[in-house]
Amino acid sequence: MGGDLADVRLWAGELGAVHGRFVHRFSRSEPRESALSYMRGLIAPLQRKNGWTLAEEAGHAGPDRIHRMLNRIEWDADEVLDDVRRYVVGNLGDPGAVLVVDDTGFLKKGTRSAGVQRQYSGTAGRRENCQVGVFLAYATDRGRTLIDRRLYLPTSWTDAPERCRRAGIGDDVAFETKVAMARAMVRRAIADKVPFRWVTADAAYGFS
Repeated sequence: MGGDLADVRLWAGELGAVHGRFVHRFSRSEPRESALSYMRGLIAPLQRKNGWTLAEEAGHAGPDRIHRMLNRIEWDADEVLDDVRRYVVGNLGDPGAVLVVDDTGFLKKGTRSAGVQRQYSGTAGRRENCQVGVFLAYATDRGRTLIDRRLYLPTSWTDAPERCRRAGIGDDVAFETKVAMARAMVRRAIADKVPFRWVTADAAYGFS
């Protein structure tokens, strides 16, 4: 029990340190607190993780505060990602590290979620109505985590500017293949001086 309690305290302290890296990205106290609650929920042993379950884990009466933080309050996700990447390099940085490219599908109903259409989902192992994200992970002997991401927008979206606008996608966003997204993320890691030796991916990227 003593060991478990020490681990919990260590995790809580380190989570606070991560939160401290980007808390200045939020201008008010409520989204700062909601961001920390959201992070705690993401690492909690919950069977399902959505707005309701994360809110319940945080002791909120409903998901409104979490939803507000994610959807309505102004903050720059890319700036927070930069903060997280610097934290990762500071703690796991290794010149022998591996960058891992992979995409995954998020099953969805309906047609309004950005990028959703019937397409192959690695999660389901077949074509489904879903969103697809392309991710870049950083792997070392001491640990691994995600350091970048892109949302794949099929031409059914990029060729329909009105549809994009309704989903909050700007007119400057053009179609990119998943391979182009992967290249951009690797180039960004190089520009940010993320130390690594190898890049690996499955055949869909390796044939490029």
